[in-house]
Amino acid sequence: MKVVQTVAGVREALMTPREEAMRIGLVPTMGAFHEGHLTLFRTCDQECDVAVASLFVNPTQFGPTEDLASYPRDLERDKLLAEEAGIDLLFAPTVEEVYPLDFQTAVEVTQLGSILEGASRPTHFRGVATICLKLFNIVQPSVAYFGRKDAQQAAVIRTMLRDLNLTIELRVIPIVRDADGLALSSRNAYLEPDERRRALALSQALQAGLEACRAGGGTEAALATARRMLDSAEGIVVDYLAVADLDGPTLAGAVRVGSTRLIDNVLLDEEAR
Repeated sequence: MKVVQTVAGVREALMTPREEAMRIGLVPTMGAFHEGHLTLFRTCDQECDVAVASLFVNPTQFGPTEDLASYPRDLERDKLLAEEAGIDLLFAPTVEEVYPLDFQTAVEVTQLGSILEGASRPTHFRGVATICLKLFNIVQPSVAYFGRKDAQQAAVIRTMLRDLNLTIELRVIPIVRDADGLALSSRNAYLEPDERRRALALSQALQAGLEACRAGGGTEAALATARRMLDSAEGIVVDYLAVADLDGPTLAGAVRVGSTRLIDNVLLDEEAR
């Protein structure tokens, strides 16, 4: 695996694959790799001739009171995991490489980016869309891979690709969960053992909502069931719980457990996958 830190380095490394019309895949990440990331890497490796991952803790998608400074970082560990999972090229730029002092452009998906996560974190999806478009222009992949855990992010990127006439294929991979149902997240590392136990209330509520929907109650029953469970859960603060069209009808929620904010979702219509 080759590791590069500059835009020029990426373009040089991909010059020959591009000339030979190889299928290039990109997995954008912020590092702190877990099995969810590794599943994306392996899928990219299996489906593409060249598997590229970016590792960049993007400051523009964090709000002023969020966890940018404390976000988990371990580059050496991440390098080993990425290589073992089949990544051929790891792009790990500095902030200065991505956002030079005179940088002044932003991309915004206005409607979809303003609900759910966007309502709670008003600048978040502007940062996400901007960095993803930059990465797409730098790497010029045939296909980009995202995780379904960030369902709204994937829907925002799909909308951006459509609206800006980009021909990149978007692959969204199902959520990877621990055995107890907790969705894998780099932020799970923040949780104390008791907090982790309490955090299960979110995935359990969403699953109960899904079952209520499948039983014939529809999206209203899904939302009401999940809300009842979260309202009775101890030690969590609900940020939002809603049904939205995120590449299919999706029951999505965000909660805070201690100082850690977690998100999760379930797709209510399996046919939409």
